Amino acid sequence: MGVIAPQLRLYLVTDPALCAARGVVDTVRDAVRGGVTMVQLRDKDATTAERVALGRALMDVLAGTNVPLVINDDLEAAVAIGAHGVHVGQSDVLPQRARARLGPHAIVGLSCETVAHAVAADRSVLDYVGLGPVFATSTKPDHAAAMGLDDLAAARAATSLPAVAIGGIQGANLTAVLATGVEGVAVVSAICGQPDVRAATQALSDTIARRRPSSPGTLS
Repeated sequence: MGVIAPQLRLYLVTDPALCAARGVVDTVRDAVRGGVTMVQLRDKDATTAERVALGRALMDVLAGTNVPLVINDDLEAAVAIGAHGVHVGQSDVLPQRARARLGPHAIVGLSCETVAHAVAADRSVLDYVGLGPVFATSTKPDHAAAMGLDDLAAARAATSLPAVAIGGIQGANLTAVLATGVEGVAVVSAICGQPDVRAATQALSDTIARRRPSSPGTLS
């Protein structure tokens, strides 16, 4: 299986609308220079062909950086891109199907919106879980109810899989989120659309480094 916990430290989920002024590709390039350790291409409004075109451009940007690219809920795009894996939600394609389609070395992640979801997450299929939304967020209007820090800590404790927290995470609440024991955080607006993407990313990375002093590992 493909992912190791250090690569979840600072996980960027792309938002084409927020990145519009700079573009997704340049945003990802600057974010990686600032310390992003994993990237998810998420664009619910794009066609598979559009995701493939953008994903291939991102793979070029990420080549040689040791930063993996996963695709949100589009197996065919992930295969065509040659991406490192996929991330799926509770109502998306089944993780078992994703694993069967992509093989044993791909990264397969699953969103868990409740403690029960975390309990049910299948370690034999998944590489990691995304826990959240922790706080309410406007970048995904149809998200489930925010779980808050207490339920985040409970969900983290309920699974032995590596976990990344997501949803409304910014510099002001980052330390409190990391204190729940998650391996890392996934962010959208804390990076996408920021006036200085590299500096914004570096500030988050520095905070994480103080809490998680180990250096990122390598793709298996």
